[in-house]
Amino acid sequence: MDHLESLRIFVAVADSGGFAKAARQRGASAPAVTRAIAALERRLGTPLLHRSTRSLRLTEAGEAFVADCRRILGELDDAEAAVSGQRDEPRGVLAVTAPALFGRRHIAPLLLQFLATQPALGVRSFFADRVVHLIDEGYDVALRIAHLPDSSLTALPVGHLRRVVVASPAYLQAHGVPRRPADLTLHQAIGFSFDGQGAQPWHFGDPREAGAPQQRLVVNAVELKVAAACAGFGLARALAYQVTDEVRDGRLQVVLEAHEPPPVPVHLVYPAGRMAAAKVRAFVGFAAERLRAVPVLQGRGLEAPAA
Repeated sequence: MDHLESLRIFVAVADSGGFAKAARQRGASAPAVTRAIAALERRLGTPLLHRSTRSLRLTEAGEAFVADCRRILGELDDAEAAVSGQRDEPRGVLAVTAPALFGRRHIAPLLLQFLATQPALGVRSFFADRVVHLIDEGYDVALRIAHLPDSSLTALPVGHLRRVVVASPAYLQAHGVPRRPADLTLHQAIGFSFDGQGAQPWHFGDPREAGAPQQRLVVNAVELKVAAACAGFGLARALAYQVTDEVRDGRLQVVLEAHEPPPVPVHLVYPAGRMAAAKVRAFVGFAAERLRAVPVLQGRGLEAPAA
């Protein structure tokens, strides 16, 4: 078995979590996969996997090596695609990731439209509220809502999102409309936590301004936060796209607009350092044009309903 195939088998074992699954993926026998990993470990002089009767996991050396293997094999695949013409014609499978709610509302429709124009292409999507590592996890393009750190990735800006405070008209009628962050101490709020533990603090445009509402309810799902705010359980913080429909139809009202922090940039991100494959270039161009036409990504779309 050649060395490159051993590397592909190692990545398959790491991704699938088992020798038998990796064997099926690579079209090899389980003993052949076991021998390939053993030979690779002898070549490197260090174990790559912790094995037990119930589980299989990467060693520290294995974690570092599998990331390098993915990068090397990805570059090799790209080089072969360039020679075979795949860099000129979109084909294969495009893997795209985005935050869960944004993905469902804005990226999924684009993927369906894009597929309709690309008969030789397939799409794999993963919408989740966590940062997906493109290279390590095998994704081609990500939609990121954040201030991005410096990295080797290419980031194409497509807009920005306001960070707003909202509440139901019934709640505001009963408890009053906060005019400045300090007023929040008199209000109830729905807190949000990615891990279900402590709620995230509320910050505003001026760091000297602060407000700490009472957060009796803390959730880790955006839809539940918005639903609780609509039901009158208190104020909620949200990115503009999360409450567009609710503000438009009058179920929620934006408050403290004069004190909003700066908007959050939105980018399409894809690996750099090599020429992007045709499927990536085609989708990024297609998606960027359409996302830049979405009002909420340009600071609009949260107007109160007409009286």
